[in-house]
Amino acid sequence: MTWAEPGTAEFRTGEPGTAELGTAASGTGEPATAEGPAAGTAELTWAEPGTAEFRTGEPGWAGFRTGEPGSAEALTAEPGEAEPPDELAAAHSFLVEHPVADGYSGLPWVLRHLPWYDLELGEGGVDTDVPRMRKGHIGALFWSLHLPEGLTGERAVGATLEQLDLVRTVVHAHPEGLRLVHSAGQTTDARNCGRVGVLLGPAGAPALDDSLGILRALHALGLKILTLAGVSWAGEAGLTRFGEEVVREMNRIGVLADVSGAPEATVRRTLAVSRSPVLCTRSAAHALRSHPANLSDDLLAELGEAQGLCMVPLTAEQTGPSIPDVADHLDHVRKIAGPDCVGLSGTYDSGAAHPASLTDASCYPHLVVELMRRGWPADDLALLTWGNVQRVLRSADFTARAAQDRREASTAKITELDG
Repeated sequence: MTWAEPGTAEFRTGEPGTAELGTAASGTGEPATAEGPAAGTAELTWAEPGTAEFRTGEPGWAGFRTGEPGSAEALTAEPGEAEPPDELAAAHSFLVEHPVADGYSGLPWVLRHLPWYDLELGEGGVDTDVPRMRKGHIGALFWSLHLPEGLTGERAVGATLEQLDLVRTVVHAHPEGLRLVHSAGQTTDARNCGRVGVLLGPAGAPALDDSLGILRALHALGLKILTLAGVSWAGEAGLTRFGEEVVREMNRIGVLADVSGAPEATVRRTLAVSRSPVLCTRSAAHALRSHPANLSDDLLAELGEAQGLCMVPLTAEQTGPSIPDVADHLDHVRKIAGPDCVGLSGTYDSGAAHPASLTDASCYPHLVVELMRRGWPADDLALLTWGNVQRVLRSADFTARAAQDRREASTAKITELDG
């Protein structure tokens, strides 16, 4: 395998239906990869005997069909020409009206380790900045407050407060591109003013230090989503009595529960207890790719019945190495949970590898092109990109107002409820 320029390649074939790509040989249907000096990486996928295609790390594509042993016919395209211009223009036009509400960004933790940055002019050290969010038509973004594993107690509380302070500082330093928001209405207002609405969360449950008072304090500082994992009251056995009290208090103040990565018993019990929609901020279909954070069809069906939201991550590990792989997961979740219960989660700046042509926050139009080709109705696409997140935010606020009329702030202690 020799590389010329991004989007082009030479390869050698053996028997009909087999090919050698770089140093890895394939003919069994498994992906093969090779590295090139210009294009970066390539992923080889087999269709039928004698045919295959691969996508390069740069925007671009190439395909070949094998013939006699040692020969093949190659097809290549220049980088960025994977989609016809009219299809890409249609995707951009759609996203102008229905921007993306992105369910997960690891940007705060990355910025914490950069000595200097400017997100409005563009920042090469991250996957997400204001120019790329505008190019990708992102209207709202959930900024993760997750921490490295192992932080508990006061250390977790302190580190989460530092993350909250950092996010507020970053948003205030970039007023032309970003705006801190807490509700569906504020998110829409930010979008109408040409700003990206920044929602705080998810944060990890260890940040509460088993205290409902700390939960309310974090909410007062803007926290909107809490991930129910990594604590004694939300484990393999499900929610304890204190865990259920945490969920009820979250409902009362308007903090959404995220169960991505939580044990199955915790997911099911949270769906049963919560009166607000439950989120999975980084979960795809386990039936298509066996990953611990992906949901089985049973759980997807339960999430749909509860009017929750499964936000499919754009990561190679959870959804696969190509745009069609991501689209397969979106198709599956829409089929099982329903079009009202599927969303998008870029998961950029989280350290995860991303599918080809979905490498940063500017790439959402490429995914929309694929979904349009698959015949997604415009109404379902609008729910996927923007509408479902708006519904969940509105529902959480409505539930909170109703609960506050019936219930005082909880003063329960974990020692009282769980012993």
